[in-house]
Amino acid sequence: MRADLGDLQAFLAVARAGGFREGARVAGTSASGLSEAVRRLEARLGVRLLHRTTRSVRPTEAGARLLERLGPALGEVDAALDVVNGFRDRPAGTLRLNVPVSAARLVLPRIVPPFLAAFPDIRMEVIAEDSFVDVLAAGCDAGIRYDERLEADMIALPIGPRIQRFATAASPAYLRRHGKPQHPRDLLGHACLGGRFASGTMIAWEFEREGEVVRVDPRGPLLVSLGAATDLAVDAAIAGTGIITLFEDWLRPHLDSGALEAVLEPWWPSFSGPFLYYPGRRLVPAPLRAFIDFIRASAG
Repeated sequence: MRADLGDLQAFLAVARAGGFREGARVAGTSASGLSEAVRRLEARLGVRLLHRTTRSVRPTEAGARLLERLGPALGEVDAALDVVNGFRDRPAGTLRLNVPVSAARLVLPRIVPPFLAAFPDIRMEVIAEDSFVDVLAAGCDAGIRYDERLEADMIALPIGPRIQRFATAASPAYLRRHGKPQHPRDLLGHACLGGRFASGTMIAWEFEREGEVVRVDPRGPLLVSLGAATDLAVDAAIAGTGIITLFEDWLRPHLDSGALEAVLEPWWPSFSGPFLYYPGRRLVPAPLRAFIDFIRASAG
């Protein structure tokens, strides 16, 4: 029983995206075309692969089993076809990256424009989210994460600044009203603008000075999900709602403009910068190889 490769790719796009419209956006085709391809595949296999409702699309048990095997298999097909890319004057194709929102904002803007200018035949797709995912299962070629969240079987390449800091700040108006904390424990008496991961885990604020480490569980009037709502917390801090802790590079423009004032700067902790990571057990697609070589050359 043979199925058309295009129909299999259509099913994969819809199942991964959780819908025909989003699948069409990612695949660069029409939702009606994907729907027809999936119907054709189901008719050929004689089994329903997707549960369809007005609100969602999710795999049936048979569809989930097919999805589990199909992703790696089509990945190998793409890798085999990509070998031809090595015979081109310039690599071509799509490079898909899964990155945290902080990397999309603070790391990639310095890298992506010159890379795309150097490789005009490469198209880049960047998926920004802060939950840790299997890059292959998500249909991505590589990801960006920090070292504490890298899997053991991944190849990691430094990308972006090698040392970063978390900064704590508040508006001058807030500090005039409430005073300036002199020690991290003073934050327990202040309005803190907190954050949490997509999993729901609350983020503790950590400070360090001369070997002393202090962790504070922030409490205050605003709690945001990391990533999509982070700018809301920044705007609230500027408006005088409370104290914020965030990547220094994210807050730096507001610190330089005076909209925010540094708080507890001697306690700001440093940490190692992010890594580009990708599976070491498969051939590296030509667009990813070009990106890796570009990053290495830029670092040198």
